[in-house]
Amino acid sequence: MVTRTEEYPQKRVFLGLLFLTCVVLTVLAAALWWVPYVGLSNINKYLPAILATVFGAALTAIFISVILLFFTVVLGRNIFFSKKLRGMVIKVIFPLMVVAGRLAGIKKEEVQRSFISINNQLVLAEGRKTAPEKLLLLMPHCLQFYECPVKITGRTENCKRCGRCKITDLLDLVEEYHVKLAVATGGTIARRIVKEIRPEVIIGVACERDLASGIQDTYPLPVYGILNQRPFGPCFNTSLDLDLVRRAVVIFLNGTIHDIETSGPGNTSADREKAGDTPIGTDLGLPPAQG
Repeated sequence: MVTRTEEYPQKRVFLGLLFLTCVVLTVLAAALWWVPYVGLSNINKYLPAILATVFGAALTAIFISVILLFFTVVLGRNIFFSKKLRGMVIKVIFPLMVVAGRLAGIKKEEVQRSFISINNQLVLAEGRKTAPEKLLLLMPHCLQFYECPVKITGRTENCKRCGRCKITDLLDLVEEYHVKLAVATGGTIARRIVKEIRPEVIIGVACERDLASGIQDTYPLPVYGILNQRPFGPCFNTSLDLDLVRRAVVIFLNGTIHDIETSGPGNTSADREKAGDTPIGTDLGLPPAQG
């Protein structure tokens, strides 16, 4: 079972970069107010005060949002406006955190993992309940066995179920829960699939870069991200933790996480250590990619 202790590393990264981002924004706002201060006072004595009020109001709104986000992340529950907070994280905070992470010497992949983990928490906090036909499992093409001659992009039912890759297991999952399954070769195809199927929730599997960009591209549509496993390196015969996918499906079909058994292969600390994974922290467990 995923413990709170296992969630802390990625929360620390996110909250640390969130604090650094707030500091940078405060310094920039102060600089933008101070630089024209003398010139504005020569035009009108009230202009510096007006500009200070505008910047102060903007910073106050940002800080209130950050405080709400902080408690949502720490408590793992919907405090207020989790959907709006998710939008702020996706559109505003994440791009700034990438810059802040670069300044702090944190790898972009680590920032992306933290972003995916926090996004997942905010998606779960919305407590969505989705009909099976409105739940899409969106998978990368590299999940298919590299030498397989069968084309499954756009038509996963073409799969011969030879068992040499996880597509067979995913098709079994689709038959069990009657959800949608699609395989995409890239962002353009993925966007077209989403436009055609029009799901209410997406459970996506990919690498850090593709998941982070996919979450941004599809907002406000909620995407729950699960990092793929790369035993042979990137984009080649990748794999996934089917147990995490299954539990994510059950969560969104039931609209709650409280009735789900959260222990199982690939989710406990021992299982992840045995597989060479380090837990990065979500309510379901989000093991980072291997390789």
